[in-house]
Amino acid sequence: MLQEILTALCLVLVIEGILPFLMPARWQRLLGGIAELGVRQIRLAGLASMLIGTLCLYLVR
Repeated sequence: MLQEILTALCLVLVIEGILPFLMPARWQRLLGGIAELGVRQIRLAGLASMLIGTLCLYLVR
């Protein structure tokens, strides 16, 4: 199970690195926009991301 968790974390790093590598200027503007959001909006976006990820994991498995 540890190997699967580490594999998943490695894949997250690969996927997270795609946008900064392919479109660094756009990624930089996106981060600037995120910095202007309130804490509540960021928290809700994080919750939505976790729920969607959990649902996708359930459907795949």
